[in-house]
Amino acid sequence: MDTFLASAFPSTLSERRRVVGLMSGTSFDGVDAVLVELSGSQGTLQIDAQAALHTPYSADLHRMLHDLSRSDKAPLDHLAALHGHLADCYAEAVTALMEQADRPLSRIDLVGVHGQTIVHVPTPLAEGPPGRGTLQVGAPGALAAALNCPVVGDFRPADMALHGQGAPIMPYFDCVVLGDAQETRLMLNLGGIANVTVVPAGASRADVRAFDTGPANMVLDALTELLFDEPYDAAGAYAEAGTPHADVVATLIREDFFQQPPPRSTGRRQFGADYAQRVWAQVRTQDGSRHDALATAVLLTASSVYQAYAQFIRPDAPADRVLVSGGGVHNSTLMQALRNAFAPIPVASTSDVGIDPDMKEAIGMAVLAHEWTHGTATALPSVTGATRAARLGGLHLPPAS
Repeated sequence: MDTFLASAFPSTLSERRRVVGLMSGTSFDGVDAVLVELSGSQGTLQIDAQAALHTPYSADLHRMLHDLSRSDKAPLDHLAALHGHLADCYAEAVTALMEQADRPLSRIDLVGVHGQTIVHVPTPLAEGPPGRGTLQVGAPGALAAALNCPVVGDFRPADMALHGQGAPIMPYFDCVVLGDAQETRLMLNLGGIANVTVVPAGASRADVRAFDTGPANMVLDALTELLFDEPYDAAGAYAEAGTPHADVVATLIREDFFQQPPPRSTGRRQFGADYAQRVWAQVRTQDGSRHDALATAVLLTASSVYQAYAQFIRPDAPADRVLVSGGGVHNSTLMQALRNAFAPIPVASTSDVGIDPDMKEAIGMAVLAHEWTHGTATALPSVTGATRAARLGGLHLPPAS
């Protein structure tokens, strides 16, 4: 294998490699693409993000992905077709990114793609097959053929094969790139699901802890679509106009998931449209308004993040700073709720430490792909519960000419 890697990726640790990272999150809003120059590995890793572009999904694709994420609306032929179609969408996103950067596609050395998560089953189902698994569509092999470039994808299954949860997968990046010798940092990503990584001051990878805390944009977006017929609550304006129902939050946050110690991960199956309907139903029983429902979901997100920190992180690693990434960083109402919860600990965007909060996960995909070529085990068993560290991802080469 080492001989193969040396021939396929002849660059040394000191040479710079141009890698495109692609991320499409659980909000089903589109593709984040970033062009990164990388050199080194692990402790010597150097990152230079050179161009970034968000390509929105069409309304039809957004709807199809939503439908497929619901088990009662998932015809297998549609799923297979979308697996290939998303590879085409990713190729178009990469092409647009390189055009924006005024560079030819031939300048790309490697692509790292997460794929679009349709379903994530980290623990066996109560009813159904006994296994665990995860499904990300986007056909990395087809993408490699379209771009005529090596692609590393399928980042989660290797960890799950070693009895891990397969999530979160960003803690390696958080530790190697965002860790600090003097400051304990809590990295909070507000995507469809909220997840946290704690990197103690001067920590090794074995000291890192990370897990999903619960819902974030997934429930907020579902409520906004249900109640206001809009895809998301821009800047949190609807939530800001409402009053949160604290007793509804207190009831919801007592449920099993929020009490479960790490490792833990979740997704749309648990916090999708049906859960948003539950939140609205409980607010409505107290004569709450549509705006109150959004305000309540914001409070639930902030409260569940802080409760997870207080219960599972603070006793061993009290945070000096909270750094936030993901789409939720633009929801000023949610950010204020987090500042209220964590005060006096400062809560800020990852832009404060030089990482674009909208592109952090796409940069992370580029890093995971780059580290794959160095044989680095980027899964953290302290995070996922796996029996040992795995090299995350699988290599897909373009067809031989």
